[in-house]
Order: sequence, then structure tokens, then C-alpha cells
Amino acid sequence: MPERAVVAPPPLLEVDDFKLHFRTPRGLLRAVDGVSFSLQRGRTVGIVGESGCGKTVLGRSILGLVRGKNVVRQGRVLFEGRDVSRLSPRRARRVRGTDIAMVFQDPMTSLNPVMKLGPQLTEGLRQHTNLNAKARRELAVELLRSVGISTPERRLDQYPFELSGGMRQRVTIAIAIACNPRLLIADEPTTALDVTVQAQILDVLEKEQRERDMGMVLVSHDLGVVANRTDHILVMYAGKIVERAPTPRLFTEMRMPYTEALLRSIPRLEEPSHTPLVAVGGRPPDMTRVPAGCRFAARCPYAQARCATEEPPLRSDDTVDPQHAFACWYPVGTASGREALARNQERRDGAIVPAATP
Repeated sequence: MPERAVVAPPPLLEVDDFKLHFRTPRGLLRAVDGVSFSLQRGRTVGIVGESGCGKTVLGRSILGLVRGKNVVRQGRVLFEGRDVSRLSPRRARRVRGTDIAMVFQDPMTSLNPVMKLGPQLTEGLRQHTNLNAKARRELAVELLRSVGISTPERRLDQYPFELSGGMRQRVTIAIAIACNPRLLIADEPTTALDVTVQAQILDVLEKEQRERDMGMVLVSHDLGVVANRTDHILVMYAGKIVERAPTPRLFTEMRMPYTEALLRSIPRLEEPSHTPLVAVGGRPPDMTRVPAGCRFAARCPYAQARCATEEPPLRSDDTVDPQHAFACWYPVGTASGREALARNQERRDGAIVPAATP
């Protein structure tokens, strides 16, 4: 008998040409400008980029938190086939916490400083379950224990300021997973934490995701944070995805000059102390005055005349890896990229004017 074809399950999350713009006195600000990606249950995608590139706005938009009369939204955000980007506020509240949850960037501001931790942990349970007060408190204790907080019974009666930064972030993770969401968005979950605590927080997220079979979107400005924690990485710049690839491939075969610049800016253990960090030169474009060509062209060492007038599409190199896509006319590691880099170096060398002879 012929073998039956294996049908892939539908994506847990599918973002389809999603745009989110803000009306401002200076014009339309294109915070997210045509982003598309998908995520299967139990998998992790990392979204990386500089501050202001749109990654946090994208994460909050998936959860339906970006609303207002000055917001212009286009495209679709599908969760298990439902478009959650256009839900009414009432229906969106039902989705938050039960289907999709978020770990916010700063636990000191996402937690209520004048409320004890117990009521904050049980608020979602009270809204979305039929558990009585005793059962909610017992579950809150178990949640704190699961994220690695000692003496959880005592912690419920403490205020956020009585905990360290790492412990506060563990509490926000416990709140996010309280109602067993199928998708977790972690927005810069290790900000302002030291390296050791960062690793602990990422371990907690990875453990909870594995045990609950959640999909996870891990947002970070640091490629080092997502290197060993994700299945795929999306590199975001000026509101767009400029490169996407399976995580191992991105670190070995990056094609976008912006990705290369981000990798070079990561500190390395083998370098001597006080070695200056390699910064990405220049500034991102004004998103109310988006340039006609490649948005990274003004900062790119590979840029040619074409880059200033023609915007490169996000395309894959089917001969190597169809999952690897990049938006560049002169990709890193290719013959055209090497030629473009050499031409720019020749121009720079030729522009050096010798000092005048007295």
C-alpha cells in the first residue's frame, strides 16, 4: 500500500504581512512595516535587533496591547487560525493569559509595587478559572516553586521591592504561565540582570516551555542571549525582518551586513580585558521619513548606489537553504558582497588626501 503523506500541523502563530503604524504630528511612524513569520507549538523563535527596531511593538501587538485612535493596523496575526489582531477589547482579554501570555521587560514596573505578590499571582486565576481562593493560593505556591523561588508560601505575602531583580522576574514568569498559555512572549526577560541570573532566567523559561509544550517568542537586543535558546532567529531592523534563518545557520552563514555587525558587537571571552567593543556605526533611519532603498544603506560597509534607491526584498537562496532568507543586494560571504566591500575600501583609501607641503 502506498504510504500516506505526513500532513504538517498548522502553525500555532502566523504573522502575515503585519503592519502597525502610529499617526504622529510629523507623519506616519512605521513601527512595524510588513512582518511575516510562523511558529509551531513547542518551538522557539528569537527576534533580535537594536532598540527602536520595532520588536517590542511587534510582541505587544501579537497580544493585542497596542490600541488607540492613532494606531493604524494592517495584515493579520493568526493564533491557531484565528485573527487575534482585530479582536474587541473584551474578547482580547479572554485570550490574554489563557492562550497567549507575556513576560515583560522590567519586572519592577510590570509588577504592582504597592500590592503583595499573592493577589498579583492569583488575579489571572480568578479571572479565567473557577478555582476558589484556597485553591488559587495553593496553585500560586506551586507556580513560585516551579520557577525556582524558595519558601514560596512566605513570598506571597511580600511586596515586589522585597525581592531581588532575578526573583521578581521569576514571579512575572509564574504569573504568565499561571493559566497554561499555549504561546509565551518573553520581551527582553534578562534586561538589567547580571550574567549568572540571566542564564538562570533563561533556564526557567526553557524548562517551563518544554514541560508545557508552549510556543515561545524570545525578544532580545542580544544575539548571545538567543544563540542557544531558539530554533529560528528573525533579525529586525527599522520595522522589517531583514534576515531569518535556523539558529545554527544564522551564526555560521549570515548574509545580511546588519546581522554581521550585531555579531561583531558581542563581547568575547577570548579577548583581553578592556578590549573596545565594536559598535554599529551611524543611526537608524527616522521611521516617519523612511528612505527609498535599503534602510540600512547609510550604515552599511557593503552599500552601493543601488542600495540607496532600490529596496531589496526578503528572499531565500533555494540552492542552499530555503528557510534562510535575507534582504540584501550584496550579501555577506558572496562574490557580489566581497566585490562591493572591496570597492568601498578602494574609495575610502582613495579619498585620503596627503597633507599639503609647507
